[in-house]
Amino acid sequence: MRWFRNHWYDLAGVLAITGSAAVFIYRNQVSHYQLLMWISLVTLFFHQWEEYRIASTFPGMVNKVMYHSKMPDRFPLNTRTAFIINVCIGWTAYFLAALLAEKAVWLGIATMIVSIGNIIAHTGVFNVKGKTLYNAGMVTCLLLFIPCTSYFFYIIHSSHLVHLTDYLIGVPLGVIINIVGIVKLISWLGDKETEFVFSNRHLLPGDRK
Repeated sequence: MRWFRNHWYDLAGVLAITGSAAVFIYRNQVSHYQLLMWISLVTLFFHQWEEYRIASTFPGMVNKVMYHSKMPDRFPLNTRTAFIINVCIGWTAYFLAALLAEKAVWLGIATMIVSIGNIIAHTGVFNVKGKTLYNAGMVTCLLLFIPCTSYFFYIIHSSHLVHLTDYLIGVPLGVIINIVGIVKLISWLGDKETEFVFSNRHLLPGDRK
């Protein structure tokens, strides 16, 4: 469990690559909507890979820039909280949205609201707060999340897949996941004495020991 908690983002990288291949191979065996939802799951894997492995500074940036933490390697975001948010909540929601497809368009909407939340945070909030031009996760928001979310809302309307009840359930659920399942969870599980500490490379250069 300890290895998984500290390396889930490496698995996300593997799943991003293998998932991309699977989407290409089976692209003609599923509906356009379901294909898009599997692509959405793959974009999540790529996004997490950028945040925690490729650029890797997302945890330190969140703790230092957003929470002005004096302990950016562990407070308030720590490795346990990151695992719960990204794997337990993120992977589960996006996977079920792809698996259930047209049977749960409301869940697809909820995951898109989460992706839109990421777009707003990475392309606006984090850069403004941190006075930067780039933050870990921004590239995948621009290249993957924006096209995916845009096409999602186009396809559900052009194919007449969505109903009012889907929006009434999906939009509030997506907002709840963003606020409670991400922002609030970071605060609730924050612990200055935690043993779940990020490695040096997860910090901003100026905070590394």
